[in-house]
Amino acid sequence: MLGRVVIAIVLGILLGQFVPVWFTRIFATFNDLFGNFLSFIVPLIILGLVTPAIGELGRGAGKLLVITLLIAYFSSLFSGFFTYFSCQSIFPRIITGGMEAGMVQGIGEGGIKAYFSIQMPPVMDVMAALILSFCLGLGASITKGDALQRVFIDFREVITLIIRAIIIPLLPIYIFGMFLSISALGQVYTVIVLFIKVIAVIFVLHILLLLIQYITAGLIANRNPFKALKTMLPAYLTALGTASSAATIPVTLQCAINNRINPNIASFVIPLCATIHLAGSMMKITGFALAIMYFFEFPIDFSVIVGFIFMLGVIMVAAPGVPGGAIMAAIGVIQAMLGFTEPMLGLMITLYIAVDSFGTACNVTGDGAIAMVIDRIAGKNINITTR
Repeated sequence: MLGRVVIAIVLGILLGQFVPVWFTRIFATFNDLFGNFLSFIVPLIILGLVTPAIGELGRGAGKLLVITLLIAYFSSLFSGFFTYFSCQSIFPRIITGGMEAGMVQGIGEGGIKAYFSIQMPPVMDVMAALILSFCLGLGASITKGDALQRVFIDFREVITLIIRAIIIPLLPIYIFGMFLSISALGQVYTVIVLFIKVIAVIFVLHILLLLIQYITAGLIANRNPFKALKTMLPAYLTALGTASSAATIPVTLQCAINNRINPNIASFVIPLCATIHLAGSMMKITGFALAIMYFFEFPIDFSVIVGFIFMLGVIMVAAPGVPGGAIMAAIGVIQAMLGFTEPMLGLMITLYIAVDSFGTACNVTGDGAIAMVIDRIAGKNINITTR
């Protein structure tokens, strides 16, 4: 995916310098249609991912599951607030307003027009989807509604298939069309400079987050945090290649065992956290959202950001551990709570996909820190029936 995104960006920048307007309008049309499809599918993504996740967690494997879930959620919250306060001190110095939001996709005033547009109204708005997901998920958990839960598990498979087979493969074309329009409008330098600055900041924050996670886990578990972090390096490097928490589970599990974590604990925590602990993705989404808000001179209200981070933490628990899964699950909340337009969401997705593997590496490496803490809490002689 990263290779395709880079190729899409480079081709868009180069071709936008000399191709005729009619050619650029073809991709502006595609981007308009794809953006409308995203608006349509977002509530369904939330319904399909959040509902079965809440239902499954509500029936979980007892006290240890609840403790792991709470630690993962608060780790994600810490990541979000750590990113917010760090970026608030850095971004005002390095990011200045760039352009009108519609110009990013070439469809704003004075921009490149699409040949036609097909409206795809969503079946419900994002907040309605979130509320319905909580109600149905909790209801299925409390009433032990196996039939309802199975329906939403099957629905999740359909939504995951749409993400993997339609949305993710088409994203490079969407990104190509965006940069083609930006280049044709002479705005590409401004956007590329934004990308470089923001990615550099988030990468440094990722390293700091891992150090904080392992120092904290080391203090709780009475382990050497730097040695433990070094032992998790194979999982970090594997995640860079796969960009998938789920695909990296075997390596992460072996690294956790090499860290002298009880194999029963590791076999329980690592697969679970591959789904519910996305602190690195939380950092990327929060940081990139703030960067785009500064870039387009959006007002940043702390009370709105607080609500956004708390809700995003819930969404990260439900996001699938597949490449691009976190940003696909999060775009509804970004749109509903931060007021992002489709062009802004396009930039957001591009930024996220460009460094997806680094966020995944941070996610899976952080799973090892949680496993250390759970190992300390549970003790050495516990036996757990793994899922």
